[in-house]
Amino acid sequence: MLCSKTAFLSGRRFFSAFARNCGHENPLGLPKSGSPPQLPRMQRGLPQKRHLPNVKKVIAVSSAKGGVGKSTVAVNVALALQRLGKRTGLLDADIFGPSVPKLLNLSGEPMLSENNRLVPMSNYGIQSMSMGYLVGAEAPVVWRGLMVMKAMQQLLHEVEWDNLDVLVLDMPPGTGDIQLTITQQVVLDGAIIVSTPQDIALIDAIKGINMFRKVGVPITGMVQNMSIFICPNCSHHSHIFGAEGGRLTRECDRLGIDLLGDVPLHATICQDSDRGVPTVVADSEGSNARAYMDIAERVAKKIFT
Repeated sequence: MLCSKTAFLSGRRFFSAFARNCGHENPLGLPKSGSPPQLPRMQRGLPQKRHLPNVKKVIAVSSAKGGVGKSTVAVNVALALQRLGKRTGLLDADIFGPSVPKLLNLSGEPMLSENNRLVPMSNYGIQSMSMGYLVGAEAPVVWRGLMVMKAMQQLLHEVEWDNLDVLVLDMPPGTGDIQLTITQQVVLDGAIIVSTPQDIALIDAIKGINMFRKVGVPITGMVQNMSIFICPNCSHHSHIFGAEGGRLTRECDRLGIDLLGDVPLHATICQDSDRGVPTVVADSEGSNARAYMDIAERVAKKIFT
């Protein structure tokens, strides 16, 4: 696996070079040079949404249901946006179960800038940051809500992104503390909702849509993941999770949102993810990569025009 310990850049130090002073106000243990930045607040005491420095657009890839392939979609769409010529970053917002390090074949630790901000780690041409870079691969994060929210705040505001056109957020499942922290503090330009055709996944996906709408985040569209299974021997198409995705299409029509595309259930997508070479990189001209590229093209058209 790739490691962040490459060239030692002037003024930068490895994250582990400091004695970490962790606490409720600084759960990541970042060194401080003066008082921490204070987030501007609205009259009712809620944080005021603001744009992230050096980031033009921010989109969330989300699903209230776990296990629908959201992280795989997030990584491949981010890479597809990079192939479209956009300077792209990926923030893993899943504090408890980060997947981005594995999917991007990255290990090791990030460096700290001269301003004591986390420097993103890069592979395949995109910048990334994840809780998985800050703790051991098998180390659990056992925190209550306040620590989680503070850690998310640090990942949002204490990472030194390098002039991004778009930052993709790989959201955790659910509609809880992390989702509220992000939507209350950051201006989101859109949300991509991922679901399988299965009713039980779609029910929770709709909850996620309603959550984003409630906090004023525009819905970019839905992605139907694992839409069909294509037999590798006879090429027969099987709709394992539902009859031709009709329910999801109808729900998109009812809710007034776009279906951005379908991604098939294919063994190579899983294999690519497991070896840390996402499908858009592993087979850039293949039909599976084309599915992600089509989604990215529709997303880019929506958020950049």
